[in-house]
Amino acid sequence: MLLFDRYALGGIELANRVVMAPMTRSRAVDQNTPNALMAQYYGQRAGAGLIVTEGVSPSPNGLGYARIPGLFNEAQVAGWKLVTEAVHAKGGKIFVQLMHTGRVSHQDNLPAGATVVGPCAEVCPGEMWVDKSAGMQAHTAPHALTEAEIKDVVAEYANSAKLAIQAGFDGVELHAANGYLVEQFLNPIVNKRSDGYGLDIAGRNRFALEAAQACAEAIGANKVGVRISPQGVFNGTGDFPDLESQYLALTRKLSEMGLVYLHLVDHSAMGAPAVSAELKHKLREAFAGTFIAVGGFAVESAENALQANKADLIAFGRPFISNPDLVAKLKSGAKLVDPDMSTFYTPSEKGYTDYPFYSA
Repeated sequence: MLLFDRYALGGIELANRVVMAPMTRSRAVDQNTPNALMAQYYGQRAGAGLIVTEGVSPSPNGLGYARIPGLFNEAQVAGWKLVTEAVHAKGGKIFVQLMHTGRVSHQDNLPAGATVVGPCAEVCPGEMWVDKSAGMQAHTAPHALTEAEIKDVVAEYANSAKLAIQAGFDGVELHAANGYLVEQFLNPIVNKRSDGYGLDIAGRNRFALEAAQACAEAIGANKVGVRISPQGVFNGTGDFPDLESQYLALTRKLSEMGLVYLHLVDHSAMGAPAVSAELKHKLREAFAGTFIAVGGFAVESAENALQANKADLIAFGRPFISNPDLVAKLKSGAKLVDPDMSTFYTPSEKGYTDYPFYSA
């Protein structure tokens, strides 16, 4: 099966075409710094051809969720070295996903001195968990970034990409999906700016392209991928009239940069609108590099997508949580263990590193 064949991604060789999708797990309990428990978790899952980490903030201002990790200081670099060494020791490859939460945040989740920011001052709808109050709280109103501050955020992404290579990562993924900061600029429901970072397709795409370009210049375009969710509805996003034109323009520009992959999210398996087969095809055609598809795949549907050249790699999310050796299970046809959703974001090994391994 193609799914289990080796694959050349930029300058690295993957053992198979199965990607572990990025998933927030909230285990960075001490100053948003990776730890030995996280290294064990990722090491257990190194059978994936490629692991993409949970969302990792390039800035103190982007740590909107409780206990998510960052990558902007030396302690965090040291913590991530534990993770990359654990994965590489088992023959795996790992990219870090750079995720700035932007307005999807609460002030009490941020470290001292950090600020909730966004393209505009409009509050994100909904609530989020806050450890300090041990409960759900409405999002904090964001500070609207000035053009000068946007340049600073772009520089934070580039710096984090450099630190990622120091920490031993094989590359970085820019999270431009799920309603976080990059998509907050992309989506006109959120981005109501009247300057060069808003107004039209080129303006709304500008921040994403500047961040991607900065990362590519920092570490090489062949080590940078981007994740998008065109039909996503998370965190106050949603459909808009120029959606197809905008995402095709964005994708063509990312392709021109020579980025290593485009990671397309279809959240229809989780109740969001589906990304149409037509748009998927157009995006695939518009991007010259590796194309990763994710969204409710099983072995047969994954293999069919690869055989039909609809994607080069297939990402799996939640099955990796409760099946650390998922690739072995997929190969054998073994029954998958269902994850315990109550432990997705809790700060312990329960529901994290204690799931059983497959034994033939």
